[in-house]
Amino acid sequence: MSNDSALFLGQFLRAPASIGAIAPSSQRLAAAVCAPLPERGEPTIVELGPGTGPFTEEIQRRLAGRGHHLAVELNGPMAAVLAERFPKVDVVHGDAAELAKLLADRGLRQADVVVSGLPWAAFPDGLQRGLLAAVTSAMNPAGAFTTFSYIHAIPLARARRFRALLAERFEEVVAGRTVWRNAPPAFVFHARRPRPVTELPSTMA
Repeated sequence: MSNDSALFLGQFLRAPASIGAIAPSSQRLAAAVCAPLPERGEPTIVELGPGTGPFTEEIQRRLAGRGHHLAVELNGPMAAVLAERFPKVDVVHGDAAELAKLLADRGLRQADVVVSGLPWAAFPDGLQRGLLAAVTSAMNPAGAFTTFSYIHAIPLARARRFRALLAERFEEVVAGRTVWRNAPPAFVFHARRPRPVTELPSTMA
């Protein structure tokens, strides 16, 4: 077992609801999740729940020194590993619910792309709504949000609820192809253009 896999498994056993997986994501999944990153300019990229860094590595490869890459990790040991491994990444041991403040503290106005490794299907309804509201409120109106879900989670009520919540919060939501070369297999959601709170149904605002 690699060091990353051992760390991931150990932290999963300590807090399965917040880790959500027993192993890091594959390079194939990382490439699919990071597809919306712009090829030019100086974008602000936010990464939520980076874990041991498979998406972090892909984001850094695509940015090639451009923009600002903020990685927010709630798990302390993983945040420490990530900061040591990727010194050019702005790693924060913190909560995604504080995203707007984290950006403001750095003089950053909004996120252009948010890449999420959070285990949304493991979260209860209130946490899903609160976190996604915090994310969309901190995004560029033309921004992109990308995340993934495991195949085995499709029938789960929380996974279905999160898919519906994405449609409420974004003008466009597209499900990508299944990435079979991942453990377990997963598929990606690409969402664009977060809806302003004033455009949401009154029961969701």
